[in-house]
Amino acid sequence: MQLLNTLEDGSLVNEREIRAAAGILFVPMLIGLMIILLKGDFLMIKFYIILFHLDLWIRVIAGPQYAPSIIIGRSIVARQAPEYVAVRQKIFAWKIGIGLSGLMFILIDLLNSYSIFTGLSCLFCLIFLFFETAFGICLGCWMYGKIYRGKLENCPGGICDEKVEGVIKKISVQQLLIVVAFIVVAILLVILLNSTFSAQPRSLWKI
Repeated sequence: MQLLNTLEDGSLVNEREIRAAAGILFVPMLIGLMIILLKGDFLMIKFYIILFHLDLWIRVIAGPQYAPSIIIGRSIVARQAPEYVAVRQKIFAWKIGIGLSGLMFILIDLLNSYSIFTGLSCLFCLIFLFFETAFGICLGCWMYGKIYRGKLENCPGGICDEKVEGVIKKISVQQLLIVVAFIVVAILLVILLNSTFSAQPRSLWKI
């Protein structure tokens, strides 16, 4: 009963969903970076940064159960036994992601520039996402433990003794609509901002 209550009040999340979501976010960011390196084309990454930043804000403000990437991740790993972890340190990690992606949004999308700062921000995001999805290691959670010097509870790698088939594994109609709305937003971004984002970025130092 105690575990069910923590699932319903959002104190725990399914680590398998988080890892799946990290992989979903990692792939397009890596592709966007490769396109920049190989072709010098920033168009894809400009659109992606907005969606990535928005997804993280949804996790922190509304809750991870409403983030499109986590909803999609939930549908992919729905048949796997959940691995419950505390959401507190995850939120700390997501706030780091908000800071990094926010910096990229300002420098690349708003200022239409490139610099070492955008490159490092993108690199750190890729490292955080890769460690999460490939190894199940939450670097932001590790930093949380170092900063607050407290023993992290319900960390990845441990299986809860009490098995609960509850709301954490279900996808509601509302959540499906959120994913659909997110896709619509992505399409609208391409339609409305394609001409603006097609402009070649300038060096930050020349702005």
